[in-house]
Amino acid sequence: MGHQLKMAKLTYACVLTQQIDRLTSFYQDALDLAPRREEAYVEFSTEPGIFCLCALDAYVEIAGSNEGPQPGAGGIMLEFQVDNVDMEFARLKALSRLSIEFIIPPTTMAWGNRSIYFRDPDGNLLNLFSPRA
Repeated sequence: MGHQLKMAKLTYACVLTQQIDRLTSFYQDALDLAPRREEAYVEFSTEPGIFCLCALDAYVEIAGSNEGPQPGAGGIMLEFQVDNVDMEFARLKALSRLSIEFIIPPTTMAWGNRSIYFRDPDGNLLNLFSPRA
């Protein structure tokens, strides 16, 4: 068996985007969280970790190009645990300015979680879920 990292844990999830202002506004409303912004970087505290958005142009040195996934390509799925999926669904539906098209409305999944699925303006898949009781 290979060596297993005992202290490895995901503490940061960052989405690179060419539409940082649009995604900042979307996630601020969709997650109901206040962002902390520094030029080409926006972070949302989602205890215990951080969810962030980074302007793709600012990361050309790291990413190798600024061509990343094109809007609508939907390259990732982000899952956020919430207390009550049905209440979040009602809150999001009331935010008509977001124009959210729900892929799956509140549904109890086969594994027991209650989830809603939808996409952000870049096409990334989002799942807000409440674990089974």
